[in-house]
Amino acid sequence: MIPIAVELNGRKLEREVAPRMHLGDFVRDEGRLTGTHLGCEHGVCGACTVLVDDKPVRSCIAFAVACDGRKVTTVEGYDADPVMALLRPAFSRHHALQCGFCTPGMLATARDIVLRFPEADEAKIRLELSGNLCRCTGYMGIVAAVSDVLGQCRGDAHPGIAAMREVMRIAGGAAPAARPPFATFEPVDTGTAASTTAERTPEAPVQNASSANGTRIQGHFTVPFAAADVWRFMADLPAVAGCLPGAELTEHTGDRVKGRVAIKFGPMSASFNGAARLDRDEVARSAVLKGAGQDTLSQSRANGDVAYKLVELSPSSTRVDVDLLYALQGPLAQFSRSGLVKDFVGRLIQEFGKNVALRMDPSRSPDAPLPPARLNAFSLGWSVLWSRIRRLFGAGD
Repeated sequence: MIPIAVELNGRKLEREVAPRMHLGDFVRDEGRLTGTHLGCEHGVCGACTVLVDDKPVRSCIAFAVACDGRKVTTVEGYDADPVMALLRPAFSRHHALQCGFCTPGMLATARDIVLRFPEADEAKIRLELSGNLCRCTGYMGIVAAVSDVLGQCRGDAHPGIAAMREVMRIAGGAAPAARPPFATFEPVDTGTAASTTAERTPEAPVQNASSANGTRIQGHFTVPFAAADVWRFMADLPAVAGCLPGAELTEHTGDRVKGRVAIKFGPMSASFNGAARLDRDEVARSAVLKGAGQDTLSQSRANGDVAYKLVELSPSSTRVDVDLLYALQGPLAQFSRSGLVKDFVGRLIQEFGKNVALRMDPSRSPDAPLPPARLNAFSLGWSVLWSRIRRLFGAGD
């Protein structure tokens, strides 16, 4: 056991602790301050963020012994802080919290943004908040609250905050040896995306040209037609849109389209109005449909790329590899990464493939209606559960 003394919310706390006790456990167990929430306990979600010497630190991966002699501030200790005096009502005003689990850490990071980046725009705020995960709000309210406080602090509107910024600016220019060990860092947007395979593709996945962060879903379908014929069909955007359940075109000019996509998944329904552009590579027989839209009900925004590549299996059979990369902002964002939604999109790709085969069938009238997609949440849930049981016991191999 190692004796340490920490100034916790202005009160000196002395304890003997194990060398590997984390600061989050110290604050909660020894300080009895349970406002600091432990989520992932790997330094990823940001829920446990507290201030150590006025700088945000992940308390779940910082050792308590490393904080000996330092000042630690948790969500319970912000009453005298002028930045928090603006942030807390702004969070309420802009509905920037729901369950509240991420809020203590989110406030600590928001305070840091207000002090370090007085001129931050929405993109910068989102980048700085990227280390704090929220499963409820979709971040729009949080970003609005931080923007609101930044607007209130323009110039010398709040002398106390201006003085704090100056102290931080001077400290940031100190020699490296004088900087505290918990110095903040500048996050880098790597452009990577979470990956889920809707259906395993035997060859390398389609290369998606987008650099946006988001959720990636890859899949494929096979149609009993020559690759050249499938390639010509996929250039007919109205016909292709007619094969996608819930899609409807309202305008079509060359490689650009406008329209809407209606989605109903259990209790969730949305109708995204937007526009898209198709970029085709004739030699590689690959293409990317880049689009963006907004849901009229929830005001959620979506943007993404649908990339596809044709692979000739035989003179009369073609596989279409699909790589979907999308990002949601707003209330619907909380659904975007769930396993069930990814399985739903995987099934949607398969329904699309079946419809493409039907539309291309020369023995079938082009005006014949397509069969309705069987994508209700109940049957999909059972299908997903059964397929996972089969994989668990090796029956799907």
